[in-house]
Amino acid sequence: MRPKKHEATREGDLFRARLDQIINMKHELVQLGGKIDWAWIDGEMAPLYSDKGRPGIESRFVVGLLLLKHMFGLSGEGVCERWVYDPYFQHFTGEEFFQHTFPHERSDLSHRRKRLGDKLDLLLAESLRVAHESGALRTKDLARVTVDTTVQPKNVAFPTDAKLLHAAIKGLNHLARHHGVRLRQSYLRVAKSAPWTAPEAAMMAGRYALAKQFNRHHRQVRFLRTRLGRLIRDIRRKIAGHEPVEAVFESPLSRASQIRSQRQRQRSRKLYSFHAPEVECIGKGKARAPYEFGVKVSIVTTSACAPGGQFVLHAKALPGNPYDGHTLRAAIEDTQRLTGRQIGRAYVDKGYRGHDAPKPRSVFISGQMRGVSGVIKRELRRRSAIEPLIGHMKEEGHLGRCYLKGHAGDAANATLTAGYNFRRILAWLRILLRPILYALMPAPSRQPDLNRLLKGRLNLTHLDARLR
Repeated sequence: MRPKKHEATREGDLFRARLDQIINMKHELVQLGGKIDWAWIDGEMAPLYSDKGRPGIESRFVVGLLLLKHMFGLSGEGVCERWVYDPYFQHFTGEEFFQHTFPHERSDLSHRRKRLGDKLDLLLAESLRVAHESGALRTKDLARVTVDTTVQPKNVAFPTDAKLLHAAIKGLNHLARHHGVRLRQSYLRVAKSAPWTAPEAAMMAGRYALAKQFNRHHRQVRFLRTRLGRLIRDIRRKIAGHEPVEAVFESPLSRASQIRSQRQRQRSRKLYSFHAPEVECIGKGKARAPYEFGVKVSIVTTSACAPGGQFVLHAKALPGNPYDGHTLRAAIEDTQRLTGRQIGRAYVDKGYRGHDAPKPRSVFISGQMRGVSGVIKRELRRRSAIEPLIGHMKEEGHLGRCYLKGHAGDAANATLTAGYNFRRILAWLRILLRPILYALMPAPSRQPDLNRLLKGRLNLTHLDARLR
């Protein structure tokens, strides 16, 4: 059922402290919470709820927690824990009085994120609207964009044959115990006649490979592959004729069989994780990471540096590792739909050669010489400015490692990079407070620091000390 609308009482309470009396109402997080149109977000989420049942959690609480999680790079447990002792977090999510305990279950955050699904795009659109309203983003900044792709790594171990075989053995054993399938032998601890247990075989395979003793390494891998084959056949014999159990084991047994049969140089698709079969191997030509395991993500940013910095206009996961040039048309069309403005020029790297953009003459590729004039040449040199922006999204946000499950988790984690835009807005609002703080400084001490303050080079901690 649709959540009930929160109504502020504006009244005191003898036993509870009002948040507006214990926090600084000019803080940038308080200002940001006042600028976001929570009523519009609630109206967009209304079709996701039915007319019957228990009322759901308030939209502002759920969306606010998701934004705080990605703005400050926190985990799901971390943002819930910090919410309890941070009054600014509580005020941002719509609370009126200070709460001493978290009012909902931690898993509710995951359930609501899954329910939002494709609606998460509205958070990216709202971040751009707030940036435009606060002056951090101008309308003309939306006409020229930079498009690039990166890899969003999945939270999986680096795949080796030994690790995958061992993970398949553990996964099938866990599933068999959960569904009451009694195995002839688990192979977590193999028979006494074998020289090593399965975990030790996986460990020794890695040690032998590091020492370049490949004959011994291959012997350990064959040992694990044989035990996995025995386990697969044993489970199939035990569940034969039990259709509900067969349906449960169909996908895990298929993945285990593929892991057992795949070889290093095969041309067909490989599995790189037993618990996350959607993981793909993507090579981006980096010396430090020749191969990355996750999903490709398309990023569209402003080309010029807006007053509040560069903003992300569109972010989308691209499962299947498509060619970059074949994704440009969809990226431009989705960006125009989000911003409501036609894109005049798009700047891309050489990976987009042979692209499918609707206006080919408006796309300029790095290193292009023909048709490049003075202004376009200067803007094309700024194309590489998207690289550090992607680095910030990975280091300060959650783009650097995805912990969410499945293709839906990959898509949600990529779209929630809207947290980067809100971080830029917070920094912009913090800058707007500097002239106010400067005006409160004593007159004799503020003249030497005028230029440094307005240019952002004055430490705010030092400024606070002078104000005190």
